[in-house]
Amino acid sequence: MSAQENKALARRYMDEVYNKGNVDFIDEVVASDLVVHDPTSPEGMSSGVESAKQFVEVYPNAFPDIQMSVEDLIAEGDKVVTRWRARGTHQGELMGIPPSGKPVEVTGITIDRIEGGKVVETWANYDALGMMQQVGAVPEPGQAQGA
Repeated sequence: MSAQENKALARRYMDEVYNKGNVDFIDEVVASDLVVHDPTSPEGMSSGVESAKQFVEVYPNAFPDIQMSVEDLIAEGDKVVTRWRARGTHQGELMGIPPSGKPVEVTGITIDRIEGGKVVETWANYDALGMMQQVGAVPEPGQAQGA
């Protein structure tokens, strides 16, 4: 696939899976032996289509109004870099944290390696600490615990 086709796939993945809630789209564009490199991934969610679905469902369950936007897409060879922004309201449990009702905005970068129209490997980093501060699970700098 060309760099433009790979970029279109990365953009469509974000839109279909997160904005439209079409988790089944993962079956179409993720390799069965997908490898995920994400420091926030729970143990056991680092490979395969089913793990990708489980991981992806964490966020729409916690933020039912989640909206993801692509800020930048850069492609070279078989890799696509997506700089993204997510917005939503913490209305469901998030990794054991009860709903806070607070609005959250998080930015991140994902790098996908694509072969034959399928994502085969992905690296992700996002502001997990900022997200936890926004939902009230971690105090802001200078703020007392439980304040």
